[in-house]
Amino acid sequence: MKSFKLAGKAATQTLIGSAIALSLFSGAAHAQTATVEVLSIVEHPALDAIRDGVRDELKAAGYDAGKNLKWEYQSAQGNTGTAAQIARKFVGDNPSAIVAIATPSAQAVVAATKTVPVVYAGVTDPVAAQLVKGWTASGTNVTGVSDKLPLDKQVALIKRVVPNAKTVGMVYNPGEANSVVVVKALKELLAKDGMTLKEAAAPRTVDIAPAAKSLIGKVDVIYTNTDNNVVSAYEALVKVANDAKIPLIASDTDSVKRGAIAALGIDYGNLGHQTGKVVVRILKGEKPGAIASETSNDLQLFVNPAAAQKQGVTLSADLLKEATTVVK
Repeated sequence: MKSFKLAGKAATQTLIGSAIALSLFSGAAHAQTATVEVLSIVEHPALDAIRDGVRDELKAAGYDAGKNLKWEYQSAQGNTGTAAQIARKFVGDNPSAIVAIATPSAQAVVAATKTVPVVYAGVTDPVAAQLVKGWTASGTNVTGVSDKLPLDKQVALIKRVVPNAKTVGMVYNPGEANSVVVVKALKELLAKDGMTLKEAAAPRTVDIAPAAKSLIGKVDVIYTNTDNNVVSAYEALVKVANDAKIPLIASDTDSVKRGAIAALGIDYGNLGHQTGKVVVRILKGEKPGAIASETSNDLQLFVNPAAAQKQGVTLSADLLKEATTVVK
């Protein structure tokens, strides 16, 4: 009888131990299931801020790289062919989610999979880019966060910096869908104010300076959207603007730090955090197709008085007062 009790006790302990071990094993296995892979079309401050914001938001939610999160980041270095190759590689890994930063990256990833969850970020018009059919929940494997800006406010800023401007120049990559959308919309909007848009195509980074020079003597101001080709080599554009005394207005606030006079744009770090929250929802079990695409209303005004002086403009006291950040 004593022997039976001991055996029973030992068996019970064994069963309890096995249950604990199984629970720990299951927990450990679950902790290793989160895999997030990130593709960016190119590296520049705005897109890098999105990437870092996503990673920080995941960490804040308990997903820590090297512990319970497998994190991989790759840049296509501005090459759409490379983006397609990386996209196919990522899809083959079958991760928990792929974050695609900027329009060309998102197009490459969406073309490569109909099943792996895709979260786009920094895409101006996801509908025009054919990532989703509308701004409501897609019902597919795709959702994300757009950096679309209200263009009427961009035109208002241009007029405040250069009140007498009649012709606006724009350097952009005609191969980037978001830039084509902005050019079309901006042209229509300027026409309503009796203004015109002068386009200068720069399909490669080496084309940016020549494209900007082609606008000298033909425009009163140059406006740049979040064209990744242009932003990645912004200093080339700034040099032309400074040398020719052409005011340069941006939509990317980081570009003001690099020599644009002003920008009314999104904080891309915050956009990264917003994107990270969407990724966390997917990691916790929500379907991307049930999550509507989002935009950001967090607009910030950056101004650079030194750049204004170099480009022949004096900023009003009111504009300086309204600025979120005055670059020194």
